[in-house]
Amino acid sequence: MPGIPLGVLDLVPIPSGATAAEALRNTIDLARQTERFGYARYWFAEHHLNPGVAGASPAVVLALTAAATSTLRIGSGAVQLGHRTALSTVEEFGLIDALHPGRLDLGLGRSGGRPSGQPVPAPPTTTPVVDGRTPNGLRIPPRFSFEHLIGTPRFRLQQQLLHQPGARPQDYGEQVDDILALLRGDYRAADGTEAHAVPGEGADLEVWILGSSGGESADVAGRNGLRFAANYHVSPATVLEAAEGYRAAFQPSDHLDKPYVSVSADVVVAEDAETARELATGYGPWVRSIRTAEGAIPFPTPDEARAHVRTWTEEDHALVSDRVDTQFVGTPGQVADQLEQLQQATVADELIVTTLTHDHADRVRSYRLLAEEWSRR
Repeated sequence: MPGIPLGVLDLVPIPSGATAAEALRNTIDLARQTERFGYARYWFAEHHLNPGVAGASPAVVLALTAAATSTLRIGSGAVQLGHRTALSTVEEFGLIDALHPGRLDLGLGRSGGRPSGQPVPAPPTTTPVVDGRTPNGLRIPPRFSFEHLIGTPRFRLQQQLLHQPGARPQDYGEQVDDILALLRGDYRAADGTEAHAVPGEGADLEVWILGSSGGESADVAGRNGLRFAANYHVSPATVLEAAEGYRAAFQPSDHLDKPYVSVSADVVVAEDAETARELATGYGPWVRSIRTAEGAIPFPTPDEARAHVRTWTEEDHALVSDRVDTQFVGTPGQVADQLEQLQQATVADELIVTTLTHDHADRVRSYRLLAEEWSRR
């Protein structure tokens, strides 16, 4: 599609029967391949205590990927600021930028056990949604609530292991302000004391805010004049309010003179639709493992996935339906058509796609087929 770049979001998934080391080697190979296919950027998510995900530290995986590629922009999608400091974030990315200048995207997220605080209301969306569809046909499912995950034993344990005893996350907006000040080199404490992050100060980074709704993340991105990534692949029900909330809050800055939005989607592409559906069979059980607070399981084979689903209740199907129904699965042409719908409905400047299959070769092929189709549009 002319003028709309495609990027990659990699969770560093561990397939069933594989190891974290194999998953990391697959990631390095996929980054090299997608650089050759013409993808614009390659981002890593941050997840913890997930048996099926090896991407616990975006900065570490970024350093490995930077050394294995040469032109691809690489970044975090996103660093979880809820359990780290502004200084540690700037220093980590400054270290990588020192050796690979001008290639890094610093994507910042609110997650990591941050208390909700006073919510920022999302503005009403202007795009009508009738019977779960936008006017151009994009599916917008009912809103999914993540509140049931907050009090689970696994969530409490994650907070215990990620936070120093007694530590409380900094206000998100203030933390982003501190990161920007450290990058600029004009940070001052309340008493006037200066702090200079070396490496980090003056690093040539693109700073992004990632968000799933039109609330605080969209507001922070907009008022700071930063790039914003809206997560259709995480919360498809709220992608419109996220993009519109960001644009409503946007103020021009030294970073941008007008809003800039990327939107994510889960996709699986194969030569024919039947093969694509077979490759995507494991997606439902994988999403269910996350939403039951079990933690992402190693990505199953199609046969393993079917064995999982045979025991499901109606509640299990309902738990994952919004994600399964909004995964783009099919031939290159079918998936590209759906991505065009997503871009048009959200008026996205870029799209970022994430693909999960059990076999690495199928994953690489999916990205190749999509890139070839996209380049023809």
